[in-house]
Amino acid sequence: MTVAAAEPKNGGGGGLKREMGLMSAINVIISVMIGSGIFVSPTAALRYSGSVGFCLVVWTVCGGISLLGALCFAELGTVVPRSGAEYAYLIEAFKKSHSFWGPLPSFICAWVYVMILRPAEIAVIILTFAEYSILPFRHLLGLEYMSAEDLHLLIKLIGILGLGIITYINLSSVKLYVTINNVFGFCKVFACLVVIFGGVYQLAIGNTENLAGGFQGTNTSPGHIALAFYNGLWAYDGWSSVTTITEEIKKPEVNIPRSIMIAVPIITGLYVFMNLAYMTVLSMGEMIASEAVGIDFGDRALGSFSFLIPLGVALATFGCALSIQFGVTRLCYVASQEGQMLEPLSYIHVRRATPAPAVAMQGALALAFILVGNIETLIEFASFLIWFFYGAAVVALLALRRTQPDVHRPYKVPLIVPYITLAVSIFLSVVPVISDPSPKYLFAVAFILSGVLVYTPFVYYKVRPGWINKLTFLIQVLFEVVPSSNKLD
Repeated sequence: MTVAAAEPKNGGGGGLKREMGLMSAINVIISVMIGSGIFVSPTAALRYSGSVGFCLVVWTVCGGISLLGALCFAELGTVVPRSGAEYAYLIEAFKKSHSFWGPLPSFICAWVYVMILRPAEIAVIILTFAEYSILPFRHLLGLEYMSAEDLHLLIKLIGILGLGIITYINLSSVKLYVTINNVFGFCKVFACLVVIFGGVYQLAIGNTENLAGGFQGTNTSPGHIALAFYNGLWAYDGWSSVTTITEEIKKPEVNIPRSIMIAVPIITGLYVFMNLAYMTVLSMGEMIASEAVGIDFGDRALGSFSFLIPLGVALATFGCALSIQFGVTRLCYVASQEGQMLEPLSYIHVRRATPAPAVAMQGALALAFILVGNIETLIEFASFLIWFFYGAAVVALLALRRTQPDVHRPYKVPLIVPYITLAVSIFLSVVPVISDPSPKYLFAVAFILSGVLVYTPFVYYKVRPGWINKLTFLIQVLFEVVPSSNKLD
């Protein structure tokens, strides 16, 4: 929906700045991958694996598979040096193949991520932040005496406040985001280490009873094994996050592969040893039945320091929501440059070098999801598409190897790796539909078709309503933004 831009009053242009080094890139991956899941509900993989031994194998192998997928994106990030991750790779690989069908996959990717999936995820994560941020103060605030309705309202209000803070940070400056994200990244890794060292202490004093079973009871059913890996791999989602912000990474051809090779193994180690720690004090049955494994572990193993677990969840979720919003606004930015979204979404603040309209839009969408509620259902019907788009990006990698064989590739992944990643992505796209056939997947198809209905007139035929120019001018004046000077063809 490209429109003619109003002339910036200062006559200049703006652009994203490369302000993020290797450590910041590592922290982006850590922030998105480590959310509340590893503290709250790492139980599905255990339930389907059937034994503590095989469960730890599942977590380890899932980390390895995630690293393979991330390495595919590392190559793509050096071949297509644009923000937007899978969106950028799909548009680069296929837009010239057919005038209608070529750009359509990238548009559907942006449509799902920008309009539903990412803002809904942010809403759920920020509400989790609100819930766990008040737990350490539950006695001080008298939460046990509150009605369920009042507690729900309090959590929603704190969530809205948290959403406002992360939106303000991402509006203000990339440097502010980097500083805060680095601090939160350190704090959430520290919280993970508290759990791990708590488990080490339990092992040192001889609490090995729950681990004695080893591989006894392992499920050998292919269906259960598939679901164990399915749930484990979902917990690792977020490994592509650094390629969403390629244009703001210093020396991306070096720092993107390095950040992936450092961050994903670190997170794999944290996840495996945290599960081992949980198993030192919680039996299989207790872990599977627990609503918040980390909280139960803290109550039993950490004594007066148990407050560190809800605090860790709050820090993890806040940093995760902050980084997801940061990343999806860059997808908006690139899709707008391609004419697949409103042009002002690629405009940059004249002083702060942030895509302010894109950030504001994502904040407004997440707020709408918080107010409406039933967000989990929205995520369920759209989230199985994440691995579909990962697979599509791997197809783009293979296509670019064929169509652009002479392009310099500072990092080139072995050919077997994209084929393994493609097989995993097909598996993860199909398993939820087969294991739980539900009308929600029809809603996903309906949402995709609605995207085609938007794409056909506004992107393919470039229909421009008369009010678009007035809206563009209003956005420029309101947000003090100008067209990006690093717009790519």
